[in-house]
Amino acid sequence: MGANFGISLGQRQSQRMEQKLSPQVIQYIKLLAKTTLELEQRIKEEIEQNPLLEEGPPEEDTQQVEAVADETSTTSDEEISWDYESDDDSYGHKARVDDEERRELPTPYQSTMSEHLLDQLKMLDLDETGHLIAEQIIGSIDEDGYLRRPVVAIADDIAFTQGKLVSSENVERVLSAVQRLDPVGIASRDLKECLLVQLDVLPADTPHLDVAVRMLQKYYKDFTMKHFEQIERKMGITREQLKGAFELITRLDPKPGEGEFRAAENYIIPDFTVRVINDEFVVTLNGKNVPPLRISKQYRNMFDKLAAEQRNRANKASAIDKETRQFLKTKLDSAKWFISSIQQRRLTLMKVMHAMVEIQDAFFRNGPGHLKPMILKDVAEIIEMDISTVSRVVNGKYVQTDFGVFELKYFFTEGLETESGEEVSNRELRAIIEKIIDKEDKRKPLSDQKIANLLEEQGYKIARRTVTKYREQLHIPVARMRKEIVLS
Repeated sequence: MGANFGISLGQRQSQRMEQKLSPQVIQYIKLLAKTTLELEQRIKEEIEQNPLLEEGPPEEDTQQVEAVADETSTTSDEEISWDYESDDDSYGHKARVDDEERRELPTPYQSTMSEHLLDQLKMLDLDETGHLIAEQIIGSIDEDGYLRRPVVAIADDIAFTQGKLVSSENVERVLSAVQRLDPVGIASRDLKECLLVQLDVLPADTPHLDVAVRMLQKYYKDFTMKHFEQIERKMGITREQLKGAFELITRLDPKPGEGEFRAAENYIIPDFTVRVINDEFVVTLNGKNVPPLRISKQYRNMFDKLAAEQRNRANKASAIDKETRQFLKTKLDSAKWFISSIQQRRLTLMKVMHAMVEIQDAFFRNGPGHLKPMILKDVAEIIEMDISTVSRVVNGKYVQTDFGVFELKYFFTEGLETESGEEVSNRELRAIIEKIIDKEDKRKPLSDQKIANLLEEQGYKIARRTVTKYREQLHIPVARMRKEIVLS
């Protein structure tokens, strides 16, 4: 009586929907996540791999190519611009970039810290072995400017690589000379040595120099713990002498050369620029170093020839012609997808940035201190795209504003509701905490609980442990370590 679905007892039938991303979508997603510099490199790689792509301004004779593409390709017709112009996209006005500005300006060469130190070796009175030791020391310096390799290990390295036996005493002597190169204190083995080296090169008549040196040499732990009363008593000095010596030490550089051993790491090219001109926002996408793309003229001529052969049906295409057509079709589709993906990337990035400016209107007009709570979902809802798309756009990209360069992630923070019902960004809370600490009495710094109490008085109900978390994120030490010497 029942319906027979033609399924035996030992069979099961299941149905599921499976979404597979096309190669075009995958390519678009990958390009979306790239920064301006990464996109520039990716375009260069694609030009090397695809002979149909070349750099150059758009040309008008693209109709024949599109016609041949229709004949040689089985893909559906799409309205696609075959040329990619890298003029900056703007919101509020169209940015004009003249030909001179289009050209990629050469980046001025900046020597690394290692090269800077090696250049100074000629000023030292070193023999051949001394130079080898100095070069080995410089090559062993960490990125923060400190030397963490033992002197014995450096001597062993020279013996192994250069076949020269050097004593630890000789390495120590050369190290002392290297530490007094510019910047002074480079290649120190710890903070104490770094500070003492910098004090050693100061003029002998520098006020409070003797007290500062003795303090570091004999009472370094008390100095780091800011046990000022104990230092006064042990050294037999006045509060004024202690304060002078302490201020002299705090003016020294605790990390000379930090970050300068990798010159390129500190250089950021913003992906966007946001300006306020005539009370209107102008949002620009950086694209001056991204070359314009077009289909190669040489291959356009090949398309013309193929079109003529196809119109003349009397002439049968040879096997070589078929292979050529297939090759051109594949590369043409690839070029079309690539240009389309770049254009789509550009549109998506601008949509995201416009939405961020809309939400963070007060920040882009007035600067830090006016940041609103914002999450990825807020932007995704405005541009009607998935949160993952916004995440890819935001990751690793920067914007130049009237108040400095900021990573896009900077603008995304959770919020805290005040007693009045207004939401404030946790980033702004950190700024408020920083201001409170800046204004505190340095003789009696505020504990985290007292800071929480002050915030509550201002309408921000926040737990002590949250204050502690934000203070640590600001790299501000505990109250005891913020104590300063104040003359009565």
